[in-house]
Amino acid sequence: MSATLFMRPFKTELVKVKATGLSGHHRGSCSEGFTLIELMIVVAIISTLAAIAIPSYISSRNKAKIAVAISEIKIIEKTILNYMAENGELPDSLSDIGVDKIADPWGNPYRYLRIDGGTTPGLNGKRRRDKNANPVNSDFDLYSMGRDGLTVAQFAGKKARDDIVRANNGSFCDLAEKH
Repeated sequence: MSATLFMRPFKTELVKVKATGLSGHHRGSCSEGFTLIELMIVVAIISTLAAIAIPSYISSRNKAKIAVAISEIKIIEKTILNYMAENGELPDSLSDIGVDKIADPWGNPYRYLRIDGGTTPGLNGKRRRDKNANPVNSDFDLYSMGRDGLTVAQFAGKKARDDIVRANNGSFCDLAEKH
């Protein structure tokens, strides 16, 4: 069989290769580098692992933010109910109970609307509504506008699906799309 000549990357000397294997040894240093193909395989493996891990990480991070928002809404709800027990009526705003500076995990302020005894102009137009256009609370609305920072009154609206809402007078607190 005829001998074939191959050039090793990054080296200037030629090595003779027979069909049965390598003949002779190379002159020069003993250190060998990685071939371009080996490096490309490693990059491909790392890219594949990253493509699997990054969406999972983002999903886990978003679920954690939702859990934090739910927890904070429940804490604010208890503060509102304590205010009502002490004063006989609901607060007009979150600043009345000192929680107006609390931001949701996405950096937006929590939204509050007093319904029971409220005097807000256009109250019925601002009330949160489920997919069937029924009001979800009879006492007060409390919610986060979610990841996109946008909302509409009805849960079926695209901008409201990612909102974290308190509904059914406090017996439900989760994503609006789950209500």
